[in-house]
Amino acid sequence: MVKCRICKKTNTKEFLNLGQVALANSYLKPGELGKPEFTEKLDVWFCPDCGLVQLGTIVPPEKLFRHYLYYSSNSPMLMKHFSDYADEIAGMHADKKKAFVVEIASNDGILIRNFKRHGIRFLGIDPAENIAKKANAEGIPTIAEFFNSKSAKAMEKEHGKATAILGNNVFAHIDDIHDVIDGVEALLSDDGFLALEFPYLVNLLENTEFDTIYHEHLSYFSITPLVQFFAMHKMEIFDVRRTSIHGGSVRLFIQRKGGPRKVMPSIAELLALEKQKGIMELKTYQHFAENVKKLKTELVSLLTKLRKEGKSVAAYGAPAKGNTLLCYCGIGAKLIDFTVDRSPYKQGLFTPGTHIPILAPEELLRRKPDYALILAWNFASEIVKQQEEYTKAGGEFIIPVPFPRIYDEKVIK
Repeated sequence: MVKCRICKKTNTKEFLNLGQVALANSYLKPGELGKPEFTEKLDVWFCPDCGLVQLGTIVPPEKLFRHYLYYSSNSPMLMKHFSDYADEIAGMHADKKKAFVVEIASNDGILIRNFKRHGIRFLGIDPAENIAKKANAEGIPTIAEFFNSKSAKAMEKEHGKATAILGNNVFAHIDDIHDVIDGVEALLSDDGFLALEFPYLVNLLENTEFDTIYHEHLSYFSITPLVQFFAMHKMEIFDVRRTSIHGGSVRLFIQRKGGPRKVMPSIAELLALEKQKGIMELKTYQHFAENVKKLKTELVSLLTKLRKEGKSVAAYGAPAKGNTLLCYCGIGAKLIDFTVDRSPYKQGLFTPGTHIPILAPEELLRRKPDYALILAWNFASEIVKQQEEYTKAGGEFIIPVPFPRIYDEKVIK
C-alpha cells in the first residue's frame, strides 16, 4: 500500500500503471545513447479517504531537480500568462513599498521579474543550480535551494516576512507538502497570503491528459483534499479560479484561518463540480485508465498507418509530458524521425527512453515532414501560428489528446 501524503492513511488504490519510464527531463547527449538508462515505475494511486491522487513510486528530488533543462521563458504564451499573474498579485498589495513577494521554484524568473516594474521587493528560490545561476546573472535574486521549513526560516531571518508566497507548477512536485506549508507559516506575514497554481485533476480526467503524469509530478490535485489539508495547518482557501494554461489549471489563494480576506463562493462551486465529476469514486479513475489504453492504441495505429503509406512523420516539442507519452506508447525513432524544440538547451540532445533526436524549429520547414505530432499540445495554437509556413507548404499537425486527430484550428483552441 502507498501512504497518502495528505491524510497519511494507507487505504490507497492503484488505478494506472504506465510501466518503467525514463525520467522526463533526463535528455541524453549523443555519447550517452549506448549506456544504461535510468528508468522507474510510473504508478498512480487514489486515496478514497481524502481524494488525493498521487504517484506510488518516488524518485529522490536531488536526482530530478538539481540540474534542470526546462526554462519557462521559452514560451511567449507563458510570458504573457505570468506577466498578467504578477499584475494581479501586485494589485492585491495596497502598500507596494512594504510588499515582499517570494516565489518557490522561481525557475528563470519568468514571474517574479515582473514585480520590479511594480516597485515590489522580490526573491526567488529554486533547487536547479544552473537555472538559479542564470537568474542571478540577469539581476533576479534567486537562492539555489529547495524550499522547506528549514530554508524558509533562514529566509525569514535574513529577508523578513513575506506578504505573498507564490508557487507555480511546483506544489505537485513536492513529497512532504506538510513541511513546505510549515515553511510557509514561518515565512508568511500574519496578513499575507499563499498563491498556488497547478494542473487541475478535473481537466486531466476529462481530457485524458495522462502524459502530464511523470516522476516530477507526485500529486494530482483537486480542491476537495486540499480543503482538508490546509485546515490541518489552520489555513483556509479564500479564492480559487480555473485557467487554461497547461491544459487546464487552478490558481488557489490561501490565508491563515480567519484571515483578512473574504472566503469567495468559488471554493464551494468547484467542490460541487468535483462531487458531480465523481472525484471521490474509484470507478472514475478506472474509467480514465481505460481511456488511456484506448488513446495509446489509436495513436500508435495512426502513426503506423501513416508510415506504411510512405508518409514522413516528425514531432514538435520535447516537453516532459511528451516523454511520458512516447515512452508509454512505445513511440521511438521508427515512427518519429525527429522532434524540434525552441529551447537551445535541448537541441542536439535525444528524448529520454525513446532516443528521438531534438533539433531546432527551423528544421521542420527545411525538412518538411508530411506530419508533425505536437507533443507540447497545451501550446498547440501558439505552435501552429509560429509554423504557418510549414502548414502552407502542406505539412499537417497531429494532436494526441484527448484523442489522436489531425489539427483543425476551427475546433481546437
